Amino acid sequence: MAPPAALDPAAETPVRPAGTTRPGKRPGKSGKLKPTRISGTWVAVIVALIVLALLLIFILQNLDSATVHFFGASGSMPLAVAMLFSVLAGAALVALIGGARILQLRKQARRRR
Repeated sequence: MAPPAALDPAAETPVRPAGTTRPGKRPGKSGKLKPTRISGTWVAVIVALIVLALLLIFILQNLDSATVHFFGASGSMPLAVAMLFSVLAGAALVALIGGARILQLRKQARRRR
């Protein structure tokens, strides 16, 4: 335990003896905390909730019916839902291509070892 700080009569501020630090701080550190995985997850959850709220507003404002034709089949659904399906299909396509590329790179890395 560190000795109590003495008062400097000239400055009227506490002076700590050499080699002591403030409680809770490590010597040589700037005092900033490093971000953790959990904090990153919380940021992702908050961003996802904001995007979900905006998406729901978009869907509720675009409920006009639209006729959709796909590979010979046709149907009627709300415009926003049709656009949502197209976005999900595009995201799935990008994920498949990205996954295939990752597998390809892992295979090359194993061969080099």
